Amino acid sequence: MTRELCRADDIPDGEGRGFVLEQDEADLLAGGVRDIFVVRRGREIFGYVNSCPHTGTPLDWIEDQFMTRDKRRILCATHGAEFRIDDGRCVNGPCIGDALRRLHVVVRENRVHLEPGK
Repeated sequence: MTRELCRADDIPDGEGRGFVLEQDEADLLAGGVRDIFVVRRGREIFGYVNSCPHTGTPLDWIEDQFMTRDKRRILCATHGAEFRIDDGRCVNGPCIGDALRRLHVVVRENRVHLEPGK
């Protein structure tokens, strides 16, 4: 089972988009977690569970606003933690060293798909 999330070109470079999975999709594709997001950096798209490792709160307090102002890192709106885009590791804030839970996303024919983890 895979879930098509969106078109890759619908996500501008340096921005993200959140999604809420149906429970059966979440169970098969995201370890039971329904709230996820993807971010784009250049031609690459990365997927994560939408939950801060410090408090468990969603990262975006405004819909689809996942990035720092300079668009170089993922931002937790609750307490300002900053995470690297490529691996989700916290590099600034109260949870330095912790990481977002990464999801397996692939792009095929300009479509972003969530797939079971490897």
